[in-house]
Amino acid sequence: MTTDAGKVVRPTQAPAPDAGRTPAEPVAPQGPDGSPPLVDTVDSSNGRGKPEVVDRQNESDASKRENAPDAVAAVSFEAADAVPQALKVVGSIVAPTTLLTALFLYFGLLYAVAYYRYFGVNYTVLDLPNQGYLILSASTATLPLALLAGTALAALWLYQLPLENLSARVRRLLYRWWLPAVATVGVVLLGLVAADVLLAVRLFPAGFWEARGLSLSIGIVLLAYAAHLRSALAPPVPAGYAGRRGHLSLTVAKWVCLSLLFGVGLFWAVGSYAMRMGVQGAEGYAAGLRCAPNVVLYSDNVLNLQFAGVQEESVPGPDGVYQFRYSGLKLVPQAGKQYLLLPADWAPSARPAILLPRSDTLRLEFITVASTDAVAC
Repeated sequence: MTTDAGKVVRPTQAPAPDAGRTPAEPVAPQGPDGSPPLVDTVDSSNGRGKPEVVDRQNESDASKRENAPDAVAAVSFEAADAVPQALKVVGSIVAPTTLLTALFLYFGLLYAVAYYRYFGVNYTVLDLPNQGYLILSASTATLPLALLAGTALAALWLYQLPLENLSARVRRLLYRWWLPAVATVGVVLLGLVAADVLLAVRLFPAGFWEARGLSLSIGIVLLAYAAHLRSALAPPVPAGYAGRRGHLSLTVAKWVCLSLLFGVGLFWAVGSYAMRMGVQGAEGYAAGLRCAPNVVLYSDNVLNLQFAGVQEESVPGPDGVYQFRYSGLKLVPQAGKQYLLLPADWAPSARPAILLPRSDTLRLEFITVASTDAVAC
């Protein structure tokens, strides 16, 4: 400043009120809603201030949209991580070939139980080998197992459909209608099984024995599929939300339990189907018994089969063997160490079945039955 005397006096700078203090950290300004304000940047090419507006709200929305698939994937981590481990656990217990062989043996065993029980014979006295059970199951178990495998492939194809690529409208419709329908059918099937088993309420058709096992297995599959739909079709979660993750070991245990319940239902259905097929097979053989080859039995000793309606004849021979002959018999095929014979006029609860051990003192002769005008074979 200039004084009257023409001297130039430099103004003294007043000390800052906070002199000698430690400067505080700069506080970034905020907008009215707590978000950073609009930023003005200078164009370095021309040196003039050119405001560049950055829309923080749009950046936040874009970030949410980009993170939405990751959040959905995080929510559905259970099936991706737990199912392979659950299958590994089940596979370490039961190998696929072992499971298939066990199914065939189990099918053949129950088929034999029902088949020979129809003739009044307990299957345990036949001493059937494992090959005998496999033979019994080969002709009747192939078709249902093939249908089961085809159904399983269709279910896996349906499970692996890319639901994430569907439009928002289709996803909402599936989430609102298809998901509740699947879950409801699964719960209803399991409820029917529980009522039939625990309350002894007959809710399934009498001739459809395998309905209980099928309902259990299908109900478990539908509930698992409903859980998959819920994870895949759920609305997008906010950005940064990874979903409620349970412990992986608990998730694996859950899928293992579901697999075991499915296997129990499968064995139940296969066993019921095998027994129904066994009864039908026995009824078919009995209906065509008159066309089966006639059997003539020779024995060294008296067998006293007159009570079964079989005629006994004495046949003296020079060597003293096979001196007794019994005719009017039919042989029931089986792979055991016994001869299972029926009188030619056998009927349920009217004539007994005859069981004889295989030995050198017995000899069988078979005579083909010729078709007549009265009987067509």
